[in-house]
Amino acid sequence: MMTDQQQELETTGLPKAFIDRLTNPFGRFLRIESASGAILLVFTVAALVLSNSPWADLFEHAWETHVGLQLGTLEFGRSLREWLNDGLMTLFFFLVALELKRELVLGELSEPRKAALSIAAALGGMIVPATIYLALQSGQAGQPGWGTVMATDTAFVIGCLALLGSRIPQSLRVFMLSLAIVDDIGAILVVAVGYSSHISWWPLVLAGLGLVMTRTLSALGLRGFPLYLLVGVCIWLAVDASGIHSTITGVILGLMTPARRWVDDERLYSILGQVISHPARDESSGETKDRHTLQMAEVAARESLSPVERLVITLHPWVAFAIMPLFAFANAGLPLSFTGIDYSVTLAIFFGFVLGKPIGILFFTWLAVRAHIAVFPTGLNWQLLVGGSFLAGIGFTMALFIANIAFSENLIDGAKLGIFVASVVSAAVGLAVLTWLPARGKTS
Repeated sequence: MMTDQQQELETTGLPKAFIDRLTNPFGRFLRIESASGAILLVFTVAALVLSNSPWADLFEHAWETHVGLQLGTLEFGRSLREWLNDGLMTLFFFLVALELKRELVLGELSEPRKAALSIAAALGGMIVPATIYLALQSGQAGQPGWGTVMATDTAFVIGCLALLGSRIPQSLRVFMLSLAIVDDIGAILVVAVGYSSHISWWPLVLAGLGLVMTRTLSALGLRGFPLYLLVGVCIWLAVDASGIHSTITGVILGLMTPARRWVDDERLYSILGQVISHPARDESSGETKDRHTLQMAEVAARESLSPVERLVITLHPWVAFAIMPLFAFANAGLPLSFTGIDYSVTLAIFFGFVLGKPIGILFFTWLAVRAHIAVFPTGLNWQLLVGGSFLAGIGFTMALFIANIAFSENLIDGAKLGIFVASVVSAAVGLAVLTWLPARGKTS
């Protein structure tokens, strides 16, 4: 039996749905990432099986199918895999930039010294692995692949942490997610700078004008997403034509998206207080005061969330459950013949991830704390950070993304093998450390 107060809450609130349980935005982000890690694993295994089956050639040729548009002498096209890697992955980086912007302005990273801890750790987790890789591949054919070992796979890292449940504090999950987000931003900046072809400046000028237009539309108060989408596509085309890797467009537009809401709580509740029921009458609806008030309440309710928050809520499930699994399905295939593989590349990637990531993260974190630039959040300590730093060696999807750009065809299989082995070893060591530490703490 419900009390009168409970009945009132049931009738005055919105109908309950499962999604209502995921009220905390950061918590919702963690839950989706955890679930998407399992789906990524399924699609990865499927790609490995198909690439070693009688249908391997058919599977590969399907992703190489040319798709494009031709208008007279102007042709704009690429393979199905390239459309996925360059086009849809832009949405992934857009989402990553949105989440970083939200956390820096509204969330867990809004305190500068806590944000500095994640940023310092991410920088160490990029610089040291790349240094180790270059030391092992200096002067060799695989030298340009240094950017591969800089990336951390967000979904798999959060998925591994989810396996540990309540044995680890929420502060470690928040720290690792923040680190991975900063890491991904850094990785795509590296791609834009280090792996771009000959730069054409006129398309960049057009892209710059598109960014100015985006800022102008925002300053004028235009809040409809369709026009921003059209301008964003034009900017993407211009950046792509310039020779700079087009996925950087997602990062720039994500960081430009407003994180402040247009309607605050006081105004929202004031508007909702004016809402009255439509009077019962037979005449058709028109421009009545009641309808105007309801329309204003609808807009106010929508605009009580910032554009960043609304876009994250809308895009995150699509990116996590569709785009990233498709990316893994298209790029994770590796013929397990072990012939013709450059094992020097494999070893350089392996040591970059398995050794470089934890060394870089721990050392740069220590420097930031020692210099009083950063502080540990409540519940996080050095022992937990050791386990988390090993998990950061799971590069996988982001590493595959960079490897496809950085390596030639005769080196890519060696790179994929290094990424797979390093990711498995990093996950195993990280989980072992994080499982052993709480157990040791209970027995001591």
